[in-house]
Amino acid sequence: MATTLATCASLGLRAAYVGAFGSDPDGMALRRALEQRGVDTSFSVERRGRGRSALIVVDEQSGDRTVLWERDAGLDLRDEEIPAEIIAAARALHVDDTDCATTIAAARIARHAGVPVTSDFDQMNGATTELLAAVSVPVLAESMPAALTGERDPERALRALQRPEHQMICVTLGARGAMMLVGDRIYQAPAFDVTVVDSTGAGDVFRGAFIAAMLRGDAPDQILRFANAAAALACTREGALDSVPSLENVSALCRAGL
Repeated sequence: MATTLATCASLGLRAAYVGAFGSDPDGMALRRALEQRGVDTSFSVERRGRGRSALIVVDEQSGDRTVLWERDAGLDLRDEEIPAEIIAAARALHVDDTDCATTIAAARIARHAGVPVTSDFDQMNGATTELLAAVSVPVLAESMPAALTGERDPERALRALQRPEHQMICVTLGARGAMMLVGDRIYQAPAFDVTVVDSTGAGDVFRGAFIAAMLRGDAPDQILRFANAAAALACTREGALDSVPSLENVSALCRAGL
């Protein structure tokens, strides 16, 4: 979520984080890092204790990463802490599957106000089906469509998952790029050929760029191309927040071709 919002801010959007930060040094450092990257944290709350933490192991040869993380359930938001008016006035709401009750409540507020809701769902849990129905623009990790449908072919899986409430539904495909279903039409865009240093945060950067392109009214194929370019650039740099590219760099890669 942090990397996605930092990407949105880097690409010219006004972005705000709604959530809870731990009062420990790591939690405060994350808050400062977001603010330094132009993300508004004034709608967030602070909880006494530890914030979410992660250990990331990166393969030096392939750039692939494994993330080991922990998060105190005390960081979940309470109903009265969800800024309904801010959500209803937004151009888009981006949610994940960490705090499921808050995600569903916030998504319903946005949907009622006609605000598109994008998602970052990368693991199965007891609320996944309900979460998927709550959003209007699901952006799924590569493993999710097959896990949800049992269908290994990405196109058939997207068609099986599509619901009337979905404006579009997208799956990231790693080195194969990304695919999106809009109505009855499938769009697919290949990945950009780059030297991968660290894939940490690439999916989050993809989502931030996807949101930016969607909100400026790009056609579906161009949304995928722009998001793929941003994710590719992220893979050429170490870290998550530090891998967020600029609008100029993403646009330049798009112009340069695959």
